[in-house]
Amino acid sequence: MPKMKTHKGAKKRFKVTGTGEVKRRRAFKSHILTKKTSKRKRRLRRSEMITVRGEAKRIKRLLQA
Repeated sequence: MPKMKTHKGAKKRFKVTGTGEVKRRRAFKSHILTKKTSKRKRRLRRSEMITVRGEAKRIKRLLQA
């Protein structure tokens, strides 16, 4: 069976931490920022862990090289 290739789209968007959690960036931070509050924009700067176990498992499978 051939080797599994890394999903390049997933590679650019997600990162697996040392403890095995999947880290992601938050959406809605690219444009139309004038109407968003400073508090909201500050929160969007932070990254977040994927909380749904099934989603994390699927993303990890895409990242396996």
